[in-house]
Amino acid sequence: MPDLLRTGTDWLAEMLKEHASRPVAYRRGADEVTVQATIGRTLLKLDDGYGGVRMEWTDRDFLIHAADLVLDGEPSLPERGDLIRETQGTRTFVYEVMAPGKEPPWRWSDVFRKVLRIHTKQIGVEGP
Repeated sequence: MPDLLRTGTDWLAEMLKEHASRPVAYRRGADEVTVQATIGRTLLKLDDGYGGVRMEWTDRDFLIHAADLVLDGEPSLPERGDLIRETQGTRTFVYEVMAPGKEPPWRWSDVFRKVLRIHTKQIGVEGP
């Protein structure tokens, strides 16, 4: 019997990639790969240092198929400090992989570990 949850999750991931994504350049050092990314944001619950919680949005999340993130010929996972460049018209927005506080810079977006949700902060804009 087929695993209907996995089949549905795989289908949804493919539909997002095909119909709701855009190309972005993912860079680590001198290695760069162009991948399709769906854009999102995450509301993080962070320790405020006083026993409470503060809420903070990520600037931008990029949902990328894990199988597409291949750097220097090797499958890779995101690392804090990697860069993602997203071009819109004549401008290129530059994001650094990071998350506030002690949060990890990425998470799996699905239970089957097919799609990465990469948290970023915008660090620059190039172009007019």
